[in-house]
Amino acid sequence: MNQEHYMEEALKMRNLLQEFEKKHGVRHPSILGVREHIFTGSVSSLAWFMSNQETSFVTIGQRVLANPLRVRFHYGHPDVFDRLFHVTRGGVSKASKIINLSEDIFAGFNSTLREGNVTHHEYMQVGKGRDVGLNQISLFEAKIANGNGEQTLSRDIYRLGHRFDFFRMLSCYYTTIGFYFSTMITVWTVYVFLYGRLYLVLSGLDEALATGKRFVHNTPLQVALASESFVQLGFLMALPMMMEIGLERGFRTALSDFILMQLQLASVFFTFSLGTKTHYYGRTLLHGGAEYRATGRGFVVFHAKFAENYRLYSRSHFVKGLELMILLVVYEIFGQSYRGAITYIFITVSMWFMVGTWLFAPFLFNPSGFEWQKIVDDWTDWHKWISNRGGIGVAPEKSWESWWEKEQEPLRYSGKRGTIVEILLALRFFIYQYGLVYHLNITKKITKDNQSVLVYCFSWVVIFVVLLVMKTVSVGRRRFSAEFQLVFRLIKGLIFITFTAIVVILIAIPGMTVLDIFVCILAFMPTGWGLLLIAQAIRPVIQKIGLWGSIKALARGYEILMGLLLFTPIAFLAWFPFVSEFQTRMLFNQAFSRGLQISRILGGHKKDRGTRSKE
Repeated sequence: MNQEHYMEEALKMRNLLQEFEKKHGVRHPSILGVREHIFTGSVSSLAWFMSNQETSFVTIGQRVLANPLRVRFHYGHPDVFDRLFHVTRGGVSKASKIINLSEDIFAGFNSTLREGNVTHHEYMQVGKGRDVGLNQISLFEAKIANGNGEQTLSRDIYRLGHRFDFFRMLSCYYTTIGFYFSTMITVWTVYVFLYGRLYLVLSGLDEALATGKRFVHNTPLQVALASESFVQLGFLMALPMMMEIGLERGFRTALSDFILMQLQLASVFFTFSLGTKTHYYGRTLLHGGAEYRATGRGFVVFHAKFAENYRLYSRSHFVKGLELMILLVVYEIFGQSYRGAITYIFITVSMWFMVGTWLFAPFLFNPSGFEWQKIVDDWTDWHKWISNRGGIGVAPEKSWESWWEKEQEPLRYSGKRGTIVEILLALRFFIYQYGLVYHLNITKKITKDNQSVLVYCFSWVVIFVVLLVMKTVSVGRRRFSAEFQLVFRLIKGLIFITFTAIVVILIAIPGMTVLDIFVCILAFMPTGWGLLLIAQAIRPVIQKIGLWGSIKALARGYEILMGLLLFTPIAFLAWFPFVSEFQTRMLFNQAFSRGLQISRILGGHKKDRGTRSKE
C-alpha cells in the first residue's frame, strides 16, 4: 500500500498479529487496521491541508467507523488481512476493473458480507506520503469519486444495505457513498437556487415579492441567508480535522492551525475539491465507464502549464463556474433596481466565492503561476495545443481535437438513458435566451406586445444567421486556395462592415443600448453551448447529415473564448512582480520558496525556454 515502516513500530507487529487470536465483539477479526502518519505536510499549503484531512480520516475517523459504528471496510490503508479467510471466500480483489475501480473498499465489502470482522488499532502506525500538488490531488479525488460512483451502482452496497440493521445501514451509507451523494446534492442546490432566482427575476415575481407590503419585513430571511453563506465557506469541512488536532496536540493548537489554514486559503482548496467530487461522481452515475487514474504520489511540486490545467479542469470546474457567473450577473442586472446591494451580497457571496474558486484556484495554487515569463511560455504552448489537428495516434496532450474527442467517450457508451438525460440537462441553457430577449429595451420599443412568441422566434433567426455566417467563413478558410485569399479577406471585411452597420442602425433608430448588447451576449452564448452539448449527445445523427465539422469548429471557438477569459486576469496579475512573490511565500515552505528563487536565477538567461526542464 506504498507505506513505509518505522523500526520502533515494527517491534509491535507481534502484538498486532496476536489480535487475530482475540475476539472483537462476537467474531475474530478478518482485517486488522492500523493508523497512518502523514509526513508530507510541510511541503506546501496544499500538502498541509491534505495531511490534516487524511490524518483526521485515518485516526479519529477509522476509530469511530470500527467502534461503535461497525462499518469500517478497507481504504488502501495499512491493513493486515487474514489470508486464509479471504482466499477461501473469493479472494482479496475483484476481477472487474470498472465496477471495482476502488478495489480496496470492495475487499472490505467482501469481508463483511461473508461474516468477517474489520477492526482498527491505535497503538501502531506506519508512514505515508500524500499528494502534494493540486493536479495530483485532483486526480486522486477524481479516482475516488469515480470509484464511489461505481460503488453506488454495485450489488455489494445493495446487499450490505439489505443485511444491515437500520442504524448500521445509515452509518454505512454516510461513510461510503453518502458523503459523495450529499456533496452532489449541495452543488445541485446552488444550481436550483440560482435558476429559481433567474425565473423570479425575469418573470417579475421577485420585484413583487421585494416591494409588496406583505413581504417588506423579511429581515429574518436575510439573516438566515447571511448565516448560511458564512457556514458554506468550507468551515464545516474542516471540523473533523480540528477535532483530531485538538485530541492529538490540544485545542489551542487546533484553533491556531485552523486560523492559519484559512489565511493560506484552505476554504478555496476545499471548495474547489467540492467541484471535483461532484463532477466525477455525477458523471459516473450518469454514464458509467470509470477508469483508473495514476496520480504518481511522487514528491513533485512544479509549474503546471495553462493548457494542462485547462485540459484537467475545463469540464469539471471552468464550464460550471462560467455558467454560475452568468446566472449571478443576470440576477444582478435585473434585480438591482428594487433590491439593495447588501441583500444581494448576503444572498450571493458564497456563490461568488464558489465561482472565483472554481475558475482560478488551479492557477492560484500553481507554483510560479504569476511569473511573467512562465505566462508567455504558457500562452505559446496553449496556442500550439488549441491549433493542432487531431488524428489517429495523436495524444490529447498534443492536440485539442484529440482531447475533445476523448472527453466525449463517456457519451458513446452511456446508452439511450444517458443520452436522453444529457439532452434534458442541456436544455437549461435555453432558459437564458428565452428570458432575456423579452427584457431588451429594443424589444419593448419595436413591438407593442413584448410578450409575443414572435420575439423568441426572431431571436432564433438571429442565432441561425450568426451560425450560417460562421459556417461560411469556416468553409472559405478551408477551401479557398492561395490565389483567392484576397477575395476571401474582402468577403470577411464585408461581413464585418455589415455587422457593424447593423449594430449602429439598431442603436441609432430603435434605441438599442450598450446594456442590450451585453444582455444579448449573455443570452446567446449559453444557447450556442447548449446546442453544442446536444449535438455531441446525438453525434451519429450529426455525422450522417454532414454537420460534424461545423460542430467541431464551433466547439473550438468556445474553447478559445473560455481560454481567453481565464488567461486575461492571470496575465494582468503577472505584470506585477509582487503577486508572484506573495503567492510563493504564502503557499510554499521556506526551503521550496528558496528553491524557486534559485531556479529563476539559473534559468533566467536561457534563450531557448522551450527546452527547460520542470523545476
